[in-house]
Amino acid sequence: MSQIESKRTEKAFPGSERRTVDLPQGPIQYYDIGSGEPVLFVHGAFVDGNLWRNVAEPLSDTARCLVPTLPLGGHDVAMDPDADLTPSGVADLLAQFLDEIGVERVTLVGNDTGGAICQVFLAAYPERVERLVLTNCDAFDNFPPIQALPFVWGARIPGAVGLFARVLGSQRIRRQTFALLAKHPIQPDVLDGYTDSLRSDAAVRRDLRKALLGVSPEYTNEAATVFPTFDRPVLLAWAPEDPIFPLEDAQALADRFPNARLERVDGSNALVPEDQPDRLVDLLVDFLSASVQVPS
Repeated sequence: MSQIESKRTEKAFPGSERRTVDLPQGPIQYYDIGSGEPVLFVHGAFVDGNLWRNVAEPLSDTARCLVPTLPLGGHDVAMDPDADLTPSGVADLLAQFLDEIGVERVTLVGNDTGGAICQVFLAAYPERVERLVLTNCDAFDNFPPIQALPFVWGARIPGAVGLFARVLGSQRIRRQTFALLAKHPIQPDVLDGYTDSLRSDAAVRRDLRKALLGVSPEYTNEAATVFPTFDRPVLLAWAPEDPIFPLEDAQALADRFPNARLERVDGSNALVPEDQPDRLVDLLVDFLSASVQVPS
């Protein structure tokens, strides 16, 4: 494991060292806190592992929380230029990450784009998933959601991601951009951290563009064909007020899995870990404390 110095002061998990693992696709920075059953947190595009700071920290009292930062635009250190950053490529990256740190099975927790990646991971590696938790995220044909189409289509235009990154140099624009994702204001230092490297590093922008170009409902729809065969526990912690990911998608997911339950998380938009971390922690503690029951 190599040590790569962060471009900013990390405040996500005070007293915990951010580690780096070198994978064939490039370096992945992550936190590994607590002990017990391993829980892998998967964030979405334009943010980093800091998204889970108010969830993984309290949960680490009873679980081993693995919090990587994926190459989806909020990362500090770029991947190799030839890295596969399609949804299936990022799912493979997660599997290799787990191999490298010696973890075989995990409870997967995903939000936003990270929820889609969790679904693709589950389809490819069902034997490695003990439980699945999805908060508001892409699913079925809603990958990307309508609100994200300009970013996905814009990624096809050379220089468009760079232009968007420059626009994010304005604090006002950053706040307005994330206001659609989070019902409550995000701490300014956290918000800056989500976009610092995207604004300053051309290689990070290259990674984000590759990830956006790979977004397609073919990945989520194909993954969904596997859901009826996954009989382990699934929790859908969904914010019904979210304008991006409708409650109907959560209900459709719950119907597709044979052992799923749907819990409403009020007072939140898409970024449930930002808006309602305490509610999410309570749901996770209850979910993880139950023994794994599979339908007979």
